[in-house]
Amino acid sequence: MQGKVVIITGGSSGIGKALALQFGSKGSHILITGRKKEDLDLAVSEIASKGIKVVGCQADVTVEGDNNKMVEMAIKQFGKIDILINNAGISMRSLFQEVELKVIHQVMNINFFGSVNATHAALPHILKTKGSIIGISSIAGYRGLPGRTGYSASKFALNGFLEALRTELLKSGVHVLTACPGFTASNIRKRSLTSEGTSQGESPRAEEKMMTAEECAMHIYNATVKHKKTLVLTTQGKLTVFLNRWMSGALDKIVYNTMAKEENSPFK
Repeated sequence: MQGKVVIITGGSSGIGKALALQFGSKGSHILITGRKKEDLDLAVSEIASKGIKVVGCQADVTVEGDNNKMVEMAIKQFGKIDILINNAGISMRSLFQEVELKVIHQVMNINFFGSVNATHAALPHILKTKGSIIGISSIAGYRGLPGRTGYSASKFALNGFLEALRTELLKSGVHVLTACPGFTASNIRKRSLTSEGTSQGESPRAEEKMMTAEECAMHIYNATVKHKKTLVLTTQGKLTVFLNRWMSGALDKIVYNTMAKEENSPFK
């Protein structure tokens, strides 16, 4: 990864920032995006303090023009694009019958269409370098989670998009990776949307018991170097994917009971 140019959307915190530090520590040049300038500037300062060549681009993946700006900045700063990591994402937590539909639309726009927009803008340059396109999906892209219908739908859609794209690009030399972390300690649950579209504020799960963002980033880095097609993380995540394939009926009850144990769960 020495000298590779890596774009990471949603790179100002959590897994995105951990990925910037991981790839940057191996000699990659980094461009991260974020919607909030203050958070973006702080992340760029922290990453640069490690001796990593990094620039920040204030951008919203749901806006087509912002994705074009992101690509143009990468080309202007570094001359090429080797890797795009579609990391920008948001979650939600509400019973479907209670959620305002604007919340589902917002989650789909960021998690799915945001990745589509960024990939469409960067692909011509990645074709030139025969680089990599990485989508940060989720176990929820294999197994729907109750109380997170919009999030699960967005990740199922992302998985299908990446699988189709990987097949389209089979003879191009471009590598496509679908990375599916399990529960990982990050800000995503704190920023998770309620039924009305406000931020949840506090995580309902024990963050300290989860895989760290840094460990997750290390696994994604290694999968990128090895040109893996898919990456499913955590023992719980791998077991969930396996059981959903062979024992989906029984898993319905297991998943329901597990999610019902969350603090302030919307269902019991």
